[in-house]
Amino acid sequence: MLKTETPSPRHTELDQYSVLDLVAAFVDDQFQAVQAVRDAAPRIAAAIAMAVPRVEAGGRLIYVGAGTSGRLGVLDSVELYPTFSWPTERAQALLAGGMGAMFQAVEGAEDDREQGGRDLLALAPTPNDVVFLLAASGGTPYVLGALHAARGAGALTIGIANNDHAPVALQAEVGITLDTGVEVISGSTRLKAGTSQKIVLNTISSALMVRLHKVYGNLMVDLKPTNAKLVRRAVRLTMHATGADEAAARRTLEQCRFHVKVAIVALLRQATVEQAETLLEQAKGSVRAALAL
Repeated sequence: MLKTETPSPRHTELDQYSVLDLVAAFVDDQFQAVQAVRDAAPRIAAAIAMAVPRVEAGGRLIYVGAGTSGRLGVLDSVELYPTFSWPTERAQALLAGGMGAMFQAVEGAEDDREQGGRDLLALAPTPNDVVFLLAASGGTPYVLGALHAARGAGALTIGIANNDHAPVALQAEVGITLDTGVEVISGSTRLKAGTSQKIVLNTISSALMVRLHKVYGNLMVDLKPTNAKLVRRAVRLTMHATGADEAAARRTLEQCRFHVKVAIVALLRQATVEQAETLLEQAKGSVRAALAL
C-alpha cells in the first residue's frame, strides 16, 4: 500500500479527539512536510539549475496535475504575474477535467492518460519549456500521459510525488520525492502531502525568478502593481532600496509606469527614466549589474 494511503498508527481514535487535540494533530503533522522538502533539497536544486537556461531562452513553465496537486499548480502559475511580472502566456497550467475542476471535482478525469497527453501537446511544447508533473500518489494516469508527451517534445520534465518509486518521479528527467509518510486522515493528500508540494513549487518558481533578476537583494522589484495595495508596495520597495522619500519615489515611479526596477536605478544613478531603462537593458534586467555600469 502507498504510504499516502496507509492509515496512521498514531491517530486511530481521531474521531474521539477534543477540538484542541484535533488542532494539535493536524498542525503538528505538517512539520513533516517541511522536513520532507528539506530532505529533497538536492533534487530541488538540480531541477532549478536545469530549468534556468531554458527559461532564459524563452521557455514556459507548465504545470500538470489532478485534484489537489493540479490546483496547487494552477495557484503557482497565476501568482507569477502579479509577483514577478512573469508573462501569463509563459505560465500555463493543465488540470485534469479542465479549469472547471478547480472548483468542482470531475470524476474519472485523472484516469484518462490519453487526455493528459493531448492536453499537453495542445500547448505545442518545445525543448525550452519546463513541465512540472504533480501527483501525490505518483501514478496518476492523466499526469503520466502528459509526462510522456512532454518528454517526446524534448521539454524538461520535473516529476513531483509523495511516494517512493513513483512512476512520475522515476520517468521524469528530474524526479523529486517528498516522503511525507502517512496522513492524519488516511489518503487525504490535501494535508501534508499537499503542503509539501506547495512548498516545492514556491521554492522552484521563486528561485527561478531570483535567477532571472526579478529580485534585488531580497526585494521583489519586478512586481506588477495591479491594485492599490501593490502600488503602495511599489512605493515602499523603492523607498527602501534607494533611501528616497515617498514623494520622490512616487514621482519617479509615475514616470516609469510604476516599474520598481527602473525607479531604483534612476534614483540611485541620478539618471532619467529613459537612461535607467537603457542601463537595465544592457544589464539583462539585473538592477545590481545596471548600477555597476
